[in-house]
Amino acid sequence: MAMFVHLTSAHAAPRIRRTGVRAVSDGQGGARGVYCFPVLPSYTLTHQWLRELGRFGSRGGLAAVHVRLDDAERVLVGRYTDRARGGQDTVSAAEAVRRISGLADPRGWEVFVPRAIRPREVHRVRAAPQVVGWRYLPDAHGTRPCTCYGCRVRGGYGARRLRERLPHPLDGPPPPVRVLLARVDAAGDPGDPVALREALHWFGMRRRGPLDRLARLSTHPDPGVREDLVWAVSGWTTPGVTDLLSPLADDPHQDVREAVEAVEAVRDGV
Repeated sequence: MAMFVHLTSAHAAPRIRRTGVRAVSDGQGGARGVYCFPVLPSYTLTHQWLRELGRFGSRGGLAAVHVRLDDAERVLVGRYTDRARGGQDTVSAAEAVRRISGLADPRGWEVFVPRAIRPREVHRVRAAPQVVGWRYLPDAHGTRPCTCYGCRVRGGYGARRLRERLPHPLDGPPPPVRVLLARVDAAGDPGDPVALREALHWFGMRRRGPLDRLARLSTHPDPGVREDLVWAVSGWTTPGVTDLLSPLADDPHQDVREAVEAVEAVRDGV
């Protein structure tokens, strides 16, 4: 039996003990499953993803879920950079452990199980202090940080000063709310999809927003607008976000439903 560790929110630990780990992460080729890493002799290498995952916040900290898989279980293995170009290999769980343990530098490697983890496969769940691992990417220390929306950390130490010193040409700062609302109103009713999606892009960079003014977009005829609305409000702390997203979980378009499912999974800490 091959032993792996899956890192997740400590808030999800009781549910994982009862029902296992849900297959909600997107892998190579759009497959749904669970990311994990072999348990190596080095604690630091085994838990190398801790600080990177910790950048995105988690309820109650992070937990390490130790998982036992049959040696013949088919999994995907490779560096995280191979995922986008389809370069990860499908191998047995035992072969994935052999490959990674034999590397001189396994930082940035990952194993993807293309299914849910059953309760009987969960060996143990324990707290995982966020004191080891790399951030952003291996060997990032000493390189110029990126301030694009995907890389920057909201509320991180020195984050505002970093964005002011190294402004990104495409990702900010977002226009004021009144300007964005004027663009939404100018787009018409139901509204030009291009103009609305551009405004929603900027709204998604805010912590709060005028939910009541954007709620009508949940019934926009363009599914791209409805999907972008989901992503725009997903990180808001404005009351009513859940009520807005709930009907979209049954949207007729698959992309909108999957966006709501992904947002709910993040909120559940999986």
